[in-house]
Amino acid sequence: MKIVKHSGNIVEYNPIKLRESLLKSGASQLMVSSILKTIEKEIYEGISTKQIYKLAFNQLKKIAGFHAARYNLKEAIRLLGPAGFFFEKYIARIFASENYQTITNFILQGKCVTHEIDVLIKKNHTIAMVECKFHMGKDTNSDVKVPMYILSRFNDLKENHYVIFTTKDVVSNCWIVTNNRFTTDAIAFAKCSKLNLLSWNYPDNCNLKTKNDQNHLYPITCLTTLSLAEKNKLLVLEVILVKEVINNSECLNKIGLSPNRIKNVLKEASELCEYI
Repeated sequence: MKIVKHSGNIVEYNPIKLRESLLKSGASQLMVSSILKTIEKEIYEGISTKQIYKLAFNQLKKIAGFHAARYNLKEAIRLLGPAGFFFEKYIARIFASENYQTITNFILQGKCVTHEIDVLIKKNHTIAMVECKFHMGKDTNSDVKVPMYILSRFNDLKENHYVIFTTKDVVSNCWIVTNNRFTTDAIAFAKCSKLNLLSWNYPDNCNLKTKNDQNHLYPITCLTTLSLAEKNKLLVLEVILVKEVINNSECLNKIGLSPNRIKNVLKEASELCEYI
């Protein structure tokens, strides 16, 4: 059976690939087998991968919200847009979980021009700039022009002294982070230029997806018990991660949730963050 990808390409339906993605949500083999049977009754020639994803998400949600929340991770990160401001906050949280000091949206004067830096991080006396390339389009990758441009900004900053974390700091490292993927040339150029990359799938075993699962860094936009408007209200309140609501139910009061809904949100949040 032929299905249509987000890019418009037509490929064969692959139930094995779908099974693997469902299992990564934490659902059991039995649950996944049942979901696949249901989906295979509803799919048809020419169905889009988006529609298949929606069918799978809805089936997971019926079983347990936190399975659906994990399955929805990539889309949840995309919902930190459209401007990418909250994505920058989210990336700062990821570095903070690894014992970095972080500052977001900081302006530094380079040798030639002024630069607004998305995130600055410090660990073991090393300070790095972090540039976040956020894409709303699901198939939009960061190509080689991205690290080439950011390298020029880094070169304009790296030998100067600044008041950032202390009174005489030097930016000596550079990261580029994207919610999607880097092209092969972008990765090759970054390696050659000694730039650090972080994306949905890169580096292997230490990418956005694995960091989320290992440290329970799920964005608040994962939760299935909240509406999109409610998620946006929490983001404005600087509630970026799911784990941040578990011991701070007051933020759920602030956005107008009833006691019963607060209970449901906290249950899903706890189950999601306790998943191993």
